[in-house]
Amino acid sequence: MNGHSNGKISNTVEDYNRNEKKCFGDLAVEMKKSAVICEQEFSRKKTEDESRLPAIEAAYSIILRELGEDTDRQGLLRTPLRAAKAMQFLTKGYHENVNDILNDAIFDEDHDEMVIVKDIDMFSLCEHHLVPFFGKVSHIGCYLPNQKVVGLSKLARIVEIFSRRLQVQERLTKQIATAVSEALQPKGVAVVIEAAHMCMVMRGVQKINTRTVTSTMLGLCREDPKTREEFLSLTMR
Repeated sequence: MNGHSNGKISNTVEDYNRNEKKCFGDLAVEMKKSAVICEQEFSRKKTEDESRLPAIEAAYSIILRELGEDTDRQGLLRTPLRAAKAMQFLTKGYHENVNDILNDAIFDEDHDEMVIVKDIDMFSLCEHHLVPFFGKVSHIGCYLPNQKVVGLSKLARIVEIFSRRLQVQERLTKQIATAVSEALQPKGVAVVIEAAHMCMVMRGVQKINTRTVTSTMLGLCREDPKTREEFLSLTMR
């Protein structure tokens, strides 16, 4: 009997090991495929940026000359190129999408209570004047999981995708909330951004201490007063 039982146990262990190896093997293949796709996409975007760089550089040279500057003086010799590269970096979000960033970092989890990530630094460019506005996504949260959670760093990366574009704060707030909602299908999402706009500080009314606060509420965070109240009470801490 003992020999028969030991044989059964041995076979079970062997089957388990085979299945585990297969699972890990399949996972490794998928990870390699994903890495290759990401590398190819990065290479394509880099080539695309490099092909556009001369035209952007030439445009900055024209702007400097029309402002009355001498683009041949030492301090400005490489400024058009540097400015072109900087602008490509500041708008790199046009080449990124949420699916690439999440990269399967969504996990099944039996959690349905509020999740809030606070104080995500944010930098963007006002599409009206091409000057910065910056601040914090003071609360990206109240995402009420519907049996799915996301790696928390991915929320910051979603902010980066949409902030690294020409923006207005109202649209940026809504895009972040919508992206989280579409990716996770949660019961509710709330996003609050507080930012200072250089178009109000450096020019125009020139009010240094002004801040703009925008919010977007979706799902239960918008429809259920108690959920909304809970979110707002937590954001005041």
